[in-house]
Amino acid sequence: MAPAISPQDSRAPLTHKIRKPLVEKLRRERINGSIEQLKSLLAPEFLRQRPDSKMEKADVLEMSVCVLRRLQSVRRGYAKCAREAPRLLSQEERLGLLGSSREDKMREEDSSPLGKEDSSAKSGPWRPW
Repeated sequence: MAPAISPQDSRAPLTHKIRKPLVEKLRRERINGSIEQLKSLLAPEFLRQRPDSKMEKADVLEMSVCVLRRLQSVRRGYAKCAREAPRLLSQEERLGLLGSSREDKMREEDSSPLGKEDSSAKSGPWRPW
């Protein structure tokens, strides 16, 4: 004997068939919206590299990967610099390369009542042009 099909069971495949294209459409809209945001962020970079070509979705994604890799490289460079700076500064102090003239200059700036403004007064009035 065949299983009995209730009215609710017969609606389940129908709602799934209706709902799936809507969900897929929303997913595509999200993807396209994100690609448009990337395109607007990368437009200057893209125009610099390919001034006469149209930006396709694949181009936008490839350019995003390139820019992110470049940023990662810069970030690694800054991190390496931050790690090396204290070590190099401590070596300079041990070798006496940070001479007293630098320390004296810093003390003078700190003790001056006008601070940095004092040096600008000697160079003349400030002019915006």
